[in-house]
Amino acid sequence: MDGAQGGAPATTGQGVGESVAADVVPPRWKRNTGLFLTGQTVSLFGSMIVQYAVMWYVTLETGSGLAVALYAVAAFLPQGVVSIFGGALADRMNRRVLVMVSDGCIAITTLALALIMLTGVTDLWVILLAVGIRSIGAGVQTPTVQAIIPQIVPADQLMRVNGLFQTIQSGLALLAPAVAGAVYGLFGIVPVFFIDVVTAVIGIGMLALVTVPTLAAVEGRSTTIRADIVEGARYIWHHAFIRWLMVLFAIIFLLTVAPSFITPLMVVRSFGDEVWMVTVLEIAFSVGMLLGGVLASTLLAKVSRIGTIVAASFGFAVFTLALGFSTELWVFYAFMFCFGLGVAPFSSAFMTLMQESVPAEKQGRVFSYVSIIMAMATPIGTAIFGPLADVISVEQLLVLAGIATVVVLVVAVLVPSGRSAIRAAAAGDAPAQVADAVAADRDEAPVEPGEPEAVQGEEPVTTDGR
Repeated sequence: MDGAQGGAPATTGQGVGESVAADVVPPRWKRNTGLFLTGQTVSLFGSMIVQYAVMWYVTLETGSGLAVALYAVAAFLPQGVVSIFGGALADRMNRRVLVMVSDGCIAITTLALALIMLTGVTDLWVILLAVGIRSIGAGVQTPTVQAIIPQIVPADQLMRVNGLFQTIQSGLALLAPAVAGAVYGLFGIVPVFFIDVVTAVIGIGMLALVTVPTLAAVEGRSTTIRADIVEGARYIWHHAFIRWLMVLFAIIFLLTVAPSFITPLMVVRSFGDEVWMVTVLEIAFSVGMLLGGVLASTLLAKVSRIGTIVAASFGFAVFTLALGFSTELWVFYAFMFCFGLGVAPFSSAFMTLMQESVPAEKQGRVFSYVSIIMAMATPIGTAIFGPLADVISVEQLLVLAGIATVVVLVVAVLVPSGRSAIRAAAAGDAPAQVADAVAADRDEAPVEPGEPEAVQGEEPVTTDGR
């Protein structure tokens, strides 16, 4: 990573709501970022291994579709529900400590499950209970991790770091299934749990070495968790640009779930039911994601964030349509690779823009809603696209999903907030330029006399969060 130049270090006493300027360099940011990303990578790797192994264990041991569905609910629903509280906690506590505690609770739960299963207790409800508790921990950890990044990374390096993190996660998506399969196949399910405990301890230890200052507004905060959650929702709703980003992200994220769930079904129905066929499909998608992460952290690091989001979204639409029209297996793989190529740039640009645009003291709550979207997309996508795939062909469903994505994008760029976003993209979409462009289309009530003026281009927020 290139070092940012020309700024005085940010102090731990920085006021809440003050954005870190692009030329301000957090102290020892390269060391802190390296330790943070490495620790989170190790911890995430263990968690992904457990996720694959437990899913396979439930499938193989029960052979029940209901059991697999219950596993999906236990793995994702608690995270979606708890994220809203996790984000509020992230704005009230030291975020480094919060991640360490949540990761530690996940590790303790996994260790307990391993010890219980060693005694011969393998009841499904015990496994699902442990999976649910782990999901609760993820609901706290995920939005907090996203809120930490802009605290330790210079503003002009955010896209690069987010892209690098996406690259790492894409690489793990390729490696984790192989490791999970090897360990589970050779030694059984319990050793997989011990691997997760070890990786969690390593991650926590590395995070303990990272300097993450406590936000100034945490001191003396007297509001309740409920009030914080409501304020976060009001902030999103009354800020046209943030609301536009969130709605676009939610719809696109949901629509892009379709390929991940129904493309293997199309392979089986249209091209053959050999295992290698669906394996290559997953590899093509994962390799595309991996290379997309490399692009996001290098060539696209200085490109317009909004432009990247819109371009990647149109790419999703085009490649979803192309998947539906594919008649050759290798062509199908090629389009799946291209689809995966757009995932990391889309996600990195979205996360970076949110980190640049949302005040520091609200990022935990705002990212909690992002986490809810990401956690709930899987069960919602399964519920929508799974049954539909039994009513109409997968090819038709992919075409409809592609058309729906185009319609969403056209509407998104025509509404006032969308037009403002496009103007900001044309201007380079630096945080100040985004705020100036959006100001022309803000839709909340005017600031009442005596209320504070907006800071650094931020839309006015009253004391009750409106």
